[in-house]
Amino acid sequence: MTEIPAVTIRRGTLADAALLSELGARTFSETFAADNTAEDLAAYVATSFNVAQQTSELEDPGSTFLIAEVDGHAAGYAKLHDGEPEKSVEGAKPIELVRLYVSHDWLGRGVGQQLMSACIDEARQAGHETIWLGVWERNARAQAFYQKWSFRAVGEHMFQLGADLQRDIVMERAL
Repeated sequence: MTEIPAVTIRRGTLADAALLSELGARTFSETFAADNTAEDLAAYVATSFNVAQQTSELEDPGSTFLIAEVDGHAAGYAKLHDGEPEKSVEGAKPIELVRLYVSHDWLGRGVGQQLMSACIDEARQAGHETIWLGVWERNARAQAFYQKWSFRAVGEHMFQLGADLQRDIVMERAL
């Protein structure tokens, strides 16, 4: 059995912009590089995970970042955003789980579960009754993870990755 590491989860602050830029680019690439062209992946990462973009997201009062650390090193992170939900989201008082990524070295070792638990706690404490997300139709591992957390498919939306327009499944669960 794989040992479950001692994970500390903390809120991201403006001082974490460079960390989230590196961690976001690395974990996104680890997750999607095998199934996308290098050009599409590079274009998305350059736009979404630069320090200026991460600073802007950290400054957004509707966004909350949670960073999972093991022995003081970032092992993964999540981003929640309180904004307008997709039309297919049915639950009351929704919040979006925009990102939940775990470094390849920590996959399957409980970090994702602890991040998800922290996201659910955070959403409940903020008064939300529903959490929703979009997951790529070809990311079976993530879909299985979310289904274990009682998320169900309620719709779809399109996601632009470089020049490639991709289909995401919209999933939600009650809190």
